Amino acid sequence: MNLETGAATIDCSAESQLVACEDNVVREPFIGMEFESEDAAKGFYDDYAKRVGFIMRIDQCRRSEVDKRILSRRLSCNKQGYYVKMKNHYGPPRKTRTSTREGCKAMMLVKVNKSDKWVVTRFVKEHTHPLIASGCSSRNAMDKKDRRILELSAELEHQDKLCDLYREQLITFLENVEQQMELLSKKIEVAVNNVKEIEAEVQKPSNNQ
Repeated sequence: MNLETGAATIDCSAESQLVACEDNVVREPFIGMEFESEDAAKGFYDDYAKRVGFIMRIDQCRRSEVDKRILSRRLSCNKQGYYVKMKNHYGPPRKTRTSTREGCKAMMLVKVNKSDKWVVTRFVKEHTHPLIASGCSSRNAMDKKDRRILELSAELEHQDKLCDLYREQLITFLENVEQQMELLSKKIEVAVNNVKEIEAEVQKPSNNQ
């Protein structure tokens, strides 16, 4: 596939699942591919995106209804979807901005399995826009909007990790509270039984009289 002028040529092979790019060999995602963690999957797809010539977007995720941990994550091209113009009913009219989204469907979906491995369950390779291979001068001319997308994606990932950490701490705290409540309940039960036994012992002499 020939790209724009100045860009490298990318040759893809479905059999070897490798991509040749500027004399470097890059592994291409495939269904069934496993990763040790979500971060490992993100790192792999981000590196693949840089070498092939697009920017990764950290997309939607699905969480467990029990403990809210992430069960699946979709990683897509930053040109995924279309820009939806929102009506501004208040304030001065906003300047129309150029959208970077072009309805690209390229993506990689990973899900965690029973062995806590993250597995690629879906991979869409084709893009709807020209690609700019890593190392090209045009790649370095990334516009401010794309750079901002990368910054926001990194910040979103950081906040996601913080949420997971706070959630784990909250669950641990609630478990400790529950254990303490059970222990306190048992102590109260023992104390009540002791009081009843003492009252029974006190009432025995009066009954004998």
